[in-house]
Order: sequence, then structure tokens, then C-alpha cells
Amino acid sequence: MQSPTLAVGGVVWRGGDVLLIRRGRQPFKGHWSIPGGKVDFGETLESALTREIREETGIEASLKGLVGAFESITAHGHYVMIDYACQWLAGEPQAADDALDAAFFSFAEAMEKVGWDETRNVISLSKSLITP
Repeated sequence: MQSPTLAVGGVVWRGGDVLLIRRGRQPFKGHWSIPGGKVDFGETLESALTREIREETGIEASLKGLVGAFESITAHGHYVMIDYACQWLAGEPQAADDALDAAFFSFAEAMEKVGWDETRNVISLSKSLITP
């Protein structure tokens, strides 16, 4: 019996800008999304997220609050994603690991680039968790 894959995602804010990555692997290869990935056995959610952000973008970020839990069930698999609002601490985005591109975009640009309604919802919800 197969189990869902546990993953984390982070909406990283730098001022009014949002960090996005262009995915290099399925699901949604080539699409813009928030950085994140699978949680390894024995790894906390928070550790997995800061690791994934660093591996995909070179950015250091701190977690500011839980946005929520979301699911994706497609031909690519069943994913349970725990998403957080994060604050940029250091670094400039450089695509690495399984990201084809990484950059900060204004909130409006980020909402246009992201193709999945659930991710746009996560970005919107995360705004209230970040102190200006």
C-alpha cells in the first residue's frame, strides 16, 4: 500500500517581494511555485523547509508562521504539503538542486506567475503572518 508523500513549502518574503522557483522536476515541471520539497525521515518540518529553501535558492530564511496544510492528488502522486510564511534573512536567489530558476517577484507578479490556485491562496494567506 502506498502512502502520501509529506512535503513542506515556504512563502519567503523580502519586503513586499515573494521568492519563487521554477520547478525542474515533476510534478509541475517548468511551472513557477514556492520553494520546498520532501521531508526526510527523522527531519522536522522546520528543518526540512529551511534546508529545501537553501538547497533550491541559496536563500537563508526564518519561519514566521504556519499557513496551512494542503493536498495534491494527481497522476504524479499524492502529496500532503505543510506550508509556512517565511522572512528572508540573507542571500540572493540562485537556482540550484531541482529548481530551474529562482527570483523575487512583487506580490502581483508572483500571483500572475504561479499557475496553481492553491499556491496563490497560500501566498495570499501568508501575507498576514509577515510583519512589515
